[in-house]
Amino acid sequence: MENRTGLALRILFVGIGATLFMDIWAIAADSLFGIPQSNFSVVGRWLGHMLDGQFTHESIRRAAPIAGEAAIGWTVHYLVGIIFVAAFVMIFGNRQLQKPSLILAILFGVVMIVFPFFVMQPSLGAGVMASNRPNPDFARLKSLMTHFSFGLGMYVALWVQTKVFKPIEAPVSSAS
Repeated sequence: MENRTGLALRILFVGIGATLFMDIWAIAADSLFGIPQSNFSVVGRWLGHMLDGQFTHESIRRAAPIAGEAAIGWTVHYLVGIIFVAAFVMIFGNRQLQKPSLILAILFGVVMIVFPFFVMQPSLGAGVMASNRPNPDFARLKSLMTHFSFGLGMYVALWVQTKVFKPIEAPVSSAS
């Protein structure tokens, strides 16, 4: 059976890969269709204000800037991707590291939309499911596309890691 370090390296690889895929998707959507990319500085600003005990904002964009908010936001963006992949592997098992399922990866990515819809957007002042945004349906569709791309990216990164890392050893059976 693979050791914890090997498992952690695989999860790190897939989490960074899936998040990078999502970011490339966002750049392409911006370039091709004019869909603005997410601003992760506001995530850093939100987290910075949490240290002062402020967890919600009427508008995070009007909140006082935090030193290093862009670096904090981007770092957390990638950490969340890694955490989502760890959760995926915990829920669906190491089998996904050996023979990933496209459907499970995409569905998991899409289901993770509950976090921005019900935690981040309300906390940042956008309302539940972006209901306070000028065009909530567009914001919802953008979130859905983003999470779909994360799921697709997770599948791609899972597949690539099967080629990069040596195969996971099967557990030794006690019946032999």
